[in-house]
Amino acid sequence: MGRIAKVHLVGSVACPTTEDVFRLCSSRIGTDIVSLPDGEVGDREDYNTFVAYRILDGHSDLETVARPRMAPSKKAWWHANDLLHNTWKFRIKDSVKYPRFENLLYADAAIRSYELFRRMRDEGTIPADVRFQVSLPPPHSAAGMWFHEPDDYNRAVPAYLEAMVAEVQRLVAAIPSGDLAIQWDACHETLDIEGNLAWTPKSDPWIRFASELVPMSMYIPEDVLIGFHFCYGDIQGRHELEPKDLSTVVRMANLAANNSGRRVDWVHMPVPRGRADDAYFKPLIRLAVGTTRVHLGLIHHADGAEGARKRIETARKFLPSFGIAGECGLGRVDPAVLPDLLTIHHEAAQYLA
Repeated sequence: MGRIAKVHLVGSVACPTTEDVFRLCSSRIGTDIVSLPDGEVGDREDYNTFVAYRILDGHSDLETVARPRMAPSKKAWWHANDLLHNTWKFRIKDSVKYPRFENLLYADAAIRSYELFRRMRDEGTIPADVRFQVSLPPPHSAAGMWFHEPDDYNRAVPAYLEAMVAEVQRLVAAIPSGDLAIQWDACHETLDIEGNLAWTPKSDPWIRFASELVPMSMYIPEDVLIGFHFCYGDIQGRHELEPKDLSTVVRMANLAANNSGRRVDWVHMPVPRGRADDAYFKPLIRLAVGTTRVHLGLIHHADGAEGARKRIETARKFLPSFGIAGECGLGRVDPAVLPDLLTIHHEAAQYLA
């Protein structure tokens, strides 16, 4: 894997353009990171609403049952302020047995961003040993979030998985393996396991999560780095569900690291701002992920590097070595505070062992 990352960026970054993301992040934390995302700018700002807006709405195999009140048309499409209730909903048309999803557009966006990444790295703006990171929603996060009838859910998710496998194949064919890192953003999966999604099928959510792991990663070459972001949602600066501790995501990390059919290079776990207590971090003693790097999302702008230091000191009681990150992506923070927030990432990294 080469250099060990002190800092990890989850994916989205609140900049106007991808070039702005690359310049700002490289200047502030370029020596601390191993991979650099393109910021998921524009209508990819909300990682899985992009699927609802761009792929599912208007699809010939589907009916749009509901659009968020904040998104009455495609000119004002952005996601609602309540991910679970005021949101997109779809159903599969009665005449369709199995929906087909073709180009999911993630690979297209990544390939365009990679060309800019490569030029800026060749120019020296991006450090030479930093990879290009692509963050993707797994099938339950991308499709299962929007289909609230069990029969539709059970047909839409495998159809999306089939399309995502093709998407990954395009991605790894276009970007050299030694330049690429792929992250699976498992939000729906985490909330499903926590029992926070009322419409999901009655089958075991752990089995649903496990069933994604090998198909998602089986076509990713070993030279490509892969990781998982375990997420509790990030709408208007709050979780959809506050984690009681790290128990669930530790178990998810163990499952992913040992059942993906290949090496998993990192996992990212959220840490709420108010949790610097032993009880939150104690489940880390049950980690069984081998050499997989753990990044704890313990950086918050509100209490800066000092607050991060307190959480680092507590976490270290249960896990001697780890990297750090924000709690989620940085796409929904106030752009005015973004430079300072990235500086906090760098300052907090100095407290790591």
